[in-house]
Amino acid sequence: MLKVIPVKALKLGMFVNSIQASWIENPFWRKSFLLDDKDDLQKLLTSNITSIEIDTDKGADVNIDPPPVELEAKQSIVIDTEYTPQKITIKATSASEERINATKLISASKQAVASMFGEARMGKAINAADALPLVNGIVDSVSRNEGAITSLVRLKTKDDYTYLHSVAVCALMIALAKELGLNDEQVRQAGMAGLFHDIGKMAVSNDVLNKPGALSDEEFSLVKGHPEKGYLILKGGMHIDEVSLDVCLHHHEKIDGSGYPHRLQGDEISLFAKMGAVCDVYDAITSNRPYKLGWEPSISLQRMAKWTSHFDQTVFKAFVKCVGIYPIGSLVKLKSGRLAVVIDQSASSLLTPIVKVFFSTKSKIRIPQEIIDLSKLVGQDQVLGHEDPRAWDIKDLNTMW
Repeated sequence: MLKVIPVKALKLGMFVNSIQASWIENPFWRKSFLLDDKDDLQKLLTSNITSIEIDTDKGADVNIDPPPVELEAKQSIVIDTEYTPQKITIKATSASEERINATKLISASKQAVASMFGEARMGKAINAADALPLVNGIVDSVSRNEGAITSLVRLKTKDDYTYLHSVAVCALMIALAKELGLNDEQVRQAGMAGLFHDIGKMAVSNDVLNKPGALSDEEFSLVKGHPEKGYLILKGGMHIDEVSLDVCLHHHEKIDGSGYPHRLQGDEISLFAKMGAVCDVYDAITSNRPYKLGWEPSISLQRMAKWTSHFDQTVFKAFVKCVGIYPIGSLVKLKSGRLAVVIDQSASSLLTPIVKVFFSTKSKIRIPQEIIDLSKLVGQDQVLGHEDPRAWDIKDLNTMW
């Protein structure tokens, strides 16, 4: 029997069927679980959650006054594990507006992925249905403004990398799927695949993953084995679809057949795996790692464009279109001789982003910051190209957008 009870009535031995709160407020990434850990009970008791749905057929019951609301099984919330498309109209917002929500979303996502990966490391089965609210939240954020979350999640510390890389690839896969015109179900599948693509790294020691120096041949072999390890982890999970399995196993394949683990080439690689390859590499090379600093976004795209043997060009061009030729956070030089940071994309052209001007290259001094929509200044000012912040000794670029 399903019952909704006050959170203060919880006790060990109860089976939590669902938590009556948004997933962002949920201290656990799982939808349902047996409450058998004192720390888990304390998390719920000290949270902002007021009520919990328990299943007395699977765990302990409770006697409280007034009596809890009893629900028939058919009234229980059911997560759609088949990713049924839902047509929802979401109002577009500016990047600055969406960053407020995206910041909360990233924080909650990091905790959820850390818990999920931690359980995988301990050998517990993954249930994709539990991760679906997280993916849906990212789908909604990307739908409002795809640049907000995909740019913010790039700002990760070395300690955050393993978990936020998965969140970043999830968001990038969703944005790319939308750009490629995939349907709602495929967009969610792409996001789920991005979230799970690196789960095999849970089978690799953190000392190896975070090693600041060059890897030995043995260590490199261990890292290269993570797609197959991840495939086996997902294969033993619940509600894991073929797209997630495929992307996990094949996101390191290359178009010319030089990738791993199966040296697939060309059309032997699925569309979703081709997407995973682009999204995985972009986030990896733009992020700071223990052994190197991340590249500036525009420079990363410029270098990736030269790796024609690695990426499917149709997929890569679509990726550039969805993140922008000058992605949010890029440093650019304007025809007027000023430096600016890209803060949003304009609807009219990839070449005319919305920027925040802050530096004069002629005077070599900071100038009052000014937000400019270059799509409204055609013929007056324009982007000449990207710049490396280090060349201008600019160390606070990320605080400006």
